[in-house]
This record gives sequence, structure tokens and C-alpha cells, in this order.
Amino acid sequence: MPQLDTSTWFITILSMIVTLFFMFQLKLSKYNFPENPEPKLVAASKSTTPWEKKWTKIYFPHSLPLQ
Repeated sequence: MPQLDTSTWFITILSMIVTLFFMFQLKLSKYNFPENPEPKLVAASKSTTPWEKKWTKIYFPHSLPLQ
């Protein structure tokens, strides 16, 4: 039974890693990044929900007075 020849594995894996590195570098070089990013001013929008229109209180059993 012939044995598996692993002598070329190192150069194959190394060339694959180098190729993937260059491909990712080329992919990332196509994006335009802003030089000085500034924070956006987001206007806070107040949403009205039905439970905010009236006064409500939740009574927990432990907060009730002892009877």
C-alpha cells in the first residue's frame, strides 16, 4: 500500500495563506473610509405608548401591607 506523500503540503498551505491574505487586502482596499469620522447627531424621538398616557402602579404581593 503506497504511503501518502506529504512533502508538498507545507508549500501548498503557505501559498494558500499568502494568496488569501492578498485577496483580503485587495478586497479591503476598494472601500472608501472617511479620514475624520464625526459623530452623528441623532434626534431622540419620543414614542407614545398606551401605558404612558395614564398613571399605573404595579402592586407586588410583598409590597402590600400585612393583614
